[in-house]
Amino acid sequence: MAWWGKIVGGGFGFLMGGPLGAMMGAAFGHQFDKGMNQDFEGLNYQTQERTQLAFFTSVFSVMGHVAKADGKVTQDEIQVAQTMMQQMSLDEQQRKIAIDLFNQGKQDDFDLDGVLTQFKQECRRHVTLVQMFIEVLLHAAYADGVMHPNEKELLKHITIKLGFSSLKFAQLDDMVRSQRSFHQEGGGQYYTGNTPTRDMLKDAYAMLNVSETSTDAEIKKSYRRLMNQHHPDKLVSKGMPEEMVKLATEKTQEIRAAYELIKKSRK
Repeated sequence: MAWWGKIVGGGFGFLMGGPLGAMMGAAFGHQFDKGMNQDFEGLNYQTQERTQLAFFTSVFSVMGHVAKADGKVTQDEIQVAQTMMQQMSLDEQQRKIAIDLFNQGKQDDFDLDGVLTQFKQECRRHVTLVQMFIEVLLHAAYADGVMHPNEKELLKHITIKLGFSSLKFAQLDDMVRSQRSFHQEGGGQYYTGNTPTRDMLKDAYAMLNVSETSTDAEIKKSYRRLMNQHHPDKLVSKGMPEEMVKLATEKTQEIRAAYELIKKSRK
């Protein structure tokens, strides 16, 4: 919450200019970027609060842009944003700002590429943080059960703009779809039974980015890598807002549940 406290407390010195600063300034009713250091290589560049602000601003605004990609914003897509706000335990003022950012992303003149370029620069080499950002957007795109072709093309563009390949996008897309299916097959709970369905096992393997022909060692290696990538404390230390810890925690719980299910099925 340190980054948010600095904003409401008037500590604007760490804020950035560019499209992210302009959007946050518009949401707050202040011209935050006036007189601010807009040199991304400046002394304030690597502050954790600055990266957290960039993540918060980018995720809600780009989510609004993706939701509008198929021509209309559905109630399911709005609900995803609201659910995220609830999971983040945002207070009334934070929710108001998040909604404003979401609505800014829906506008025709939204500078998507400018936002993505600045977000990538703010995150620097924190690849896992950028990947988490893409995963959040993928979940939002599947909010209504399907991904519209326009949404898919837009998300592919976002992924490539952030430095990943088309192949990586396909892997992340498959992983998110499998996670959602795995969760639904388990009745919204982390599966602990002894008789998993064929589809659940298929989803579990896909979530770990492995196959049924993978060795136990390969599966364990992939599991450990994914757990490390999604570790809440590590993501926060790299710049994910503290308020999003619950999202990362749920992700690791799903990964662990998939791994345990595979282990049981192989015994």
